[in-house]
Amino acid sequence: MGNKMWGGRFADGPDAIMEAINVSIDFDQRLARQDIAGSRAHAQMLSDSGIITSDDLAEILNGLDQVEQELVNGTFPFRRDLEDIHMNVEARLRDLVGPAAGRLHTARSRNDQVATDFKLHVRERLEAFDEGLKELQTVLVDQAEQHTDTVMPGFTHLQTAQPVTFGHHCLAYVEMLARDRGRFQDAHARAGLSPLGSAALAGTSFPINREQTAKALGFEGPTRNSLDAVADRDFVLETLSAASICAVHLSRLAEEIVIWTSSQFNFVRLPDKFSTGSSIMPQKRNPDAAELVRAKPGRIIGALNSLLIMLKGLPMTYSKDMQEDKEPAFDAMDALDVAIAAMTGMIRDLTVNKDAMRASAGTGFSTATDLADWLVRELNMPFRDAHHVTGSLVAAAEAKGCDLDGLTLEEMQQAEPKITAEVFDVLGLDNSVKSRTSFGGTAPDNVRAQVAYWREQLS
Repeated sequence: MGNKMWGGRFADGPDAIMEAINVSIDFDQRLARQDIAGSRAHAQMLSDSGIITSDDLAEILNGLDQVEQELVNGTFPFRRDLEDIHMNVEARLRDLVGPAAGRLHTARSRNDQVATDFKLHVRERLEAFDEGLKELQTVLVDQAEQHTDTVMPGFTHLQTAQPVTFGHHCLAYVEMLARDRGRFQDAHARAGLSPLGSAALAGTSFPINREQTAKALGFEGPTRNSLDAVADRDFVLETLSAASICAVHLSRLAEEIVIWTSSQFNFVRLPDKFSTGSSIMPQKRNPDAAELVRAKPGRIIGALNSLLIMLKGLPMTYSKDMQEDKEPAFDAMDALDVAIAAMTGMIRDLTVNKDAMRASAGTGFSTATDLADWLVRELNMPFRDAHHVTGSLVAAAEAKGCDLDGLTLEEMQQAEPKITAEVFDVLGLDNSVKSRTSFGGTAPDNVRAQVAYWREQLS
């Protein structure tokens, strides 16, 4: 008996091992909705182009409605022997409407069909990422607005560097996420051409209207080269690349949350719903949600590497290797989706310990740069000389066991006789952050202006 799926070319069905390695329905069933949308658009175009009759079109569309309802209800009879979602839908359609279903595959191939379905799916995920990141930006701006004046230590090398405001720190991630959104939007735009109608690789001899199907599916137009259309997985690569960068950004914020929630820092507190306890240590409040967000980039970057390695040796056009693109891509996009949602919840609900932040900001000689700047500005000292004088004063304060403002004027004048009592004005934390008025600086007035800017951008 001939193989019903592959036609008369094969006398026998696949061996069980071949079926196990070849089957993709276990994961590509996620493309069912896109597959039905593509089939509807293709069927309508075939009818409008006079390739199938209006009666066949009516039966096909009616059958696709029934298939879709079965999928929604969870009653669709998925069959592994039919390999993939395309053949499962077509076979079920034939069960429901008979011979008319066989006309649906006219002028198309599973090669352009899967490229279309997958591109539709990826475009939807890109839109969802953009919306999710916009919400995360919004809650970060909310926190920034509440904490325009909340002083915290700014770090380099995880060592106290200069005081900044927590609002300024939150807005740094708003900027990072804006770049992520731009990358996702760019990827969406470049995924804007429809492969449908490219058929197996060479196009088709039927008088199809590819502009019609592209428009019906929300694409800007059809792809211009049938070979590239079925070979292209750049839209997945670009999505995973942008997702990897975004995941790294989320991971950096997650790491800061892990640090900030520790008892050694105590800068912020996560709500119970984003924390867990210990099975043995009753005092523990672990920032597990942040730790898991921190772990997600491994899966996402791994998916990008997997796809790059899979594609690098493939000739034109379609090879079965390309079936291996979906599982890692689905997993990576799912991981990013949950990471964005978890981070949004954590940022929205975290509470800030202003006193702990301020106390920490006052340690580690964080106003040393302000002292050096004062020496330059008030004493007309070359900055390198001011840097040297400030370093000697830091050493003196360290030896005395105090911060810079704990030195007496006389002790400061031992390092530089021209120093006056006005120097103490710049050694305070509030004066330090208020002085950083350059565009993009941490001064509270700057932060308030940037909050207003982002409110407008996100509205």
